Amino acid sequence: MQRVAVISLHTSPLVQPGSGDSGGMNVYVRELVSSLAQAGVECVTYTRADRPGLPPEVLIEPGHRVVHIEAGPHHLPKEALCDVLDAFTDGVLAHLERDGGAHVVHANYWLSGVVAHRIKHVLDIPFVATFHTLARVKAEGGDPEPAWRDRAEAEITTCADAICVSCTEEENQFRRLYGDPEGRIEIIAPGVEHAFFAPGDRGGARAALDLPDDRPVLLFVGRIQPLKGPDVAVRALYELGRPDALLLVVGGASGSNGVREHDEIRELVDELGLHDQVRFVPPQPHHILSTYYRAADVVVVPSRSESFGLVALEAAACGIPVVASAVGGLLTLVDHGETGFLVPDRTPTHVAEAVARILDHPELAAAMSVRAAERASSYTWGFAAARLRRLYHDLTVDHLVVCT
Repeated sequence: MQRVAVISLHTSPLVQPGSGDSGGMNVYVRELVSSLAQAGVECVTYTRADRPGLPPEVLIEPGHRVVHIEAGPHHLPKEALCDVLDAFTDGVLAHLERDGGAHVVHANYWLSGVVAHRIKHVLDIPFVATFHTLARVKAEGGDPEPAWRDRAEAEITTCADAICVSCTEEENQFRRLYGDPEGRIEIIAPGVEHAFFAPGDRGGARAALDLPDDRPVLLFVGRIQPLKGPDVAVRALYELGRPDALLLVVGGASGSNGVREHDEIRELVDELGLHDQVRFVPPQPHHILSTYYRAADVVVVPSRSESFGLVALEAAACGIPVVASAVGGLLTLVDHGETGFLVPDRTPTHVAEAVARILDHPELAAAMSVRAAERASSYTWGFAAARLRRLYHDLTVDHLVVCT
């Protein structure tokens, strides 16, 4: 049986997505690793203990455990985690020694990649990296990262035996910005849990959420941070010029400036006179989000950059048209004019125009709904796990990439 050490240092798959540093990556790690376990791969996810009283180990399901590693003070901002990388790595290695080791180490995010890079050399095992976001991609979107992060990511690409990306668009973006890596690039598209995220009755969803049945509903789901563009969603509502329209903003503050940014979004709502049209909803348990999707007429995803865009996929699986930025994985997920609309420049006016086309043309919206659900049906966590399992096997019988 394959044994995989999954590194998710800065955020735990046990934490509810939507606030702090928790988002789509939490869902990705939890669902994909659980699907690997169901396929017969023994997985241990290592994450940093970020508060006191956490159990050393948590059994998610047979074959998948989460291990909390003590490394530095509990309440550290993500920006300070570089200072505890060595302590965290030592903790993971100590646990692996007690636990029987691993055949592969798989890192999620660049901080975890630094850890996994060292583990590869200590244990002489293949190293797989899934970045989720990259410094150079974020910089192109207007969110520059420190130079030391860029250097660390570049170093990881020279030693990783495989780099996982979510789609062809992300692969092309990676090669354009970083060149061809020393190892292989593998497309492992995320999935969606179709038992939860599927088309359903809009009226029933609105009744469950105490929403009016006679008003157009726009939905934004994500952390409240500039990268995700909640301000664009609010300004697009204003540009829409429909006082009957309602915008739901589902998510919480994120990052070191999260509280301030959350306050600024609320101030923007008041400034534009939209306080009766915008409802802020705290982060919701993941499976409950399906009710919010079904209640919406359109889901808005105005991110500056997006390696994949799980919100867009989940919305499509529920049969909801998406208006999204034409960036990253969203270019793959949204078929322009077929399942939603892609907006190249993220301007609120253009987002509003795309939303209006959906709201003003019920037949178009209905056709998009059907095509979106069909499009999303091919994305499953089981398929992603099967591809990843084959990748692990191939790497364990190949020569390891020599660090340059």
